[in-house]
Amino acid sequence: MVPVEDTGYYIGKLLKPFNLLISLVICMEVELLRELVSIESPTGKEERISAFIRDFLSERGFEVETLPVKGFGDDVIAYLPGKGPTVVLNGHMDTVHPSREWTRNPLGELDGDRFYGIGSADMKGGLAALLSAFVELGELPKKKRPNVIFTAVSDEEGYSRGAWELIKSGKLKGADLVLVAEPTNESLMLGARGRFVVKVRVVGKRAHAARPHLGINAIEELGAFVGSLGRIRFRNHRKLGIGSYCTLHIEGSADGLSVPDEAMAIIDRHIVPGEDWEKVRGELLALWAKLGLRGNVEISRFERPTPDMPPYTVRENNRFVNIFRSVHRALFGKEPEITYGKSVGDFNYFGTYLGKPTLVYGPIGGNWHSTDEWVSVSSVRRVKQAYVAFLRSLV
Repeated sequence: MVPVEDTGYYIGKLLKPFNLLISLVICMEVELLRELVSIESPTGKEERISAFIRDFLSERGFEVETLPVKGFGDDVIAYLPGKGPTVVLNGHMDTVHPSREWTRNPLGELDGDRFYGIGSADMKGGLAALLSAFVELGELPKKKRPNVIFTAVSDEEGYSRGAWELIKSGKLKGADLVLVAEPTNESLMLGARGRFVVKVRVVGKRAHAARPHLGINAIEELGAFVGSLGRIRFRNHRKLGIGSYCTLHIEGSADGLSVPDEAMAIIDRHIVPGEDWEKVRGELLALWAKLGLRGNVEISRFERPTPDMPPYTVRENNRFVNIFRSVHRALFGKEPEITYGKSVGDFNYFGTYLGKPTLVYGPIGGNWHSTDEWVSVSSVRRVKQAYVAFLRSLV
């Protein structure tokens, strides 16, 4: 019989291997974060990180396949059979290129709770949380987890080629829900605005620059036009707010001492539900006419290799949303803040073209697409914990 005073010692001894296992599981997402950030993967250069994720999952006995994305790293898809609904876990592998002003190691540097590195927040922290959650779920009996499909995709920072190839492949047609771990500062994002990219071409009339009144200056006409975009009134959506315009590029030149007779601009137009291409084109043509500009204007969509990105929303009383909020409250003592995205991402494709409820929940971080990008290590752990608990609650 064990003396009462020694009970704590013996329990601790018995639990030591179990505690070690828990420690290893808890640390997995941090080690994955280190590995993922150490692999350079700017858009179009995702081959190495794709191979790493493929091998990481294959070595652990998961059913893994890759999906080619021409000119980019392969998408990685892994399957975990279970019971009940089918849930897609999604993250992107690519990052933007580093700027020159970095003061931290862009391939990974830990300082307290902050892990610095290119893509640490957007979105290798979330990707590490998803991978770790997937592995942890794989340790459970099938009856204690849903069907899970893990997906890592290319080109999110460009034209979402990876997400589009994944949707076109039909491999997600049986999905009931998509979870994306983009950085949301532990808020739950239930939708996002959409986006068009607009090309505006103005044709004026050439004349000698010493006699500008005899011509029509295309650059000046275009400048007056883009400078007046703020006069356009936008549709207001009760969740996503209003759209916006932003001029991204403008060009034009003269041949010698001449009035320039052609100019072109590329303009970003974020949209909300109820705004389509014909509305956007119509409001731009109406503005041109209202300004009384003299040149000829052409309004067209900027060509892209993948479809446009429509806006989407998920109902706040959706059953998956309600379950996620309840699980979050049980874990952390509070429900996540509900937010809606101002810009676009692969989640737009899943929420519209795939047509499935798409929830976005990811870690706390900062300086996305900027100098000294960072993600909170403790937040990556919490996000992993939230995903595991949520997925277990679905069966």
